[in-house]
Amino acid sequence: MTGTLEQTERGWRLNFVRHLNHPPEKVWTALTEPDQLGAWFPDTMSGDPTVVGSQLTFSTQYESVPSFHGTVLTVEPPRLLEFTWGEDTLRFEIEATDDGCTLTLRDSIAELGKGARDGAGWHVCLDQLEASLAGAVPKWSPEQRWTEIHPDYVAAFGPDAATVGPPADLSSDPA
Repeated sequence: MTGTLEQTERGWRLNFVRHLNHPPEKVWTALTEPDQLGAWFPDTMSGDPTVVGSQLTFSTQYESVPSFHGTVLTVEPPRLLEFTWGEDTLRFEIEATDDGCTLTLRDSIAELGKGARDGAGWHVCLDQLEASLAGAVPKWSPEQRWTEIHPDYVAAFGPDAATVGPPADLSSDPA
């Protein structure tokens, strides 16, 4: 398991740290280019994530989940991207290393109950990002992978972090 959950002054934060064997510029492109976001990000994003103040719209493939909005908060290519994602705030930090970079994802959430659901979801998304950067396609579906790892996040974060499940029309929610 790669995600952790911590309490903050404003709520809760999921933290993920992944070493990627790719330069920061390549990872930055995967975070900001619409054609590359589709390979790993859980929603379709409309708007420009590279301009502070830009309004973003996120839509899912599920009828029970309406579109929602966000705002770009911080852009420092190729090392920092932060935006609101509905009620959450997503922060992507990229640090160069000798053999690629380290990507840190922080998802600030207000409700503890969705910690395990979203933790497993971001875990899957980051697995998909790694595969996409390597030019590969995962041998599993996001729903299949989420179902496989979600119990580990429930066990690690506790039952209070698992009170919010996927929407009713989903067998699983990848994020």
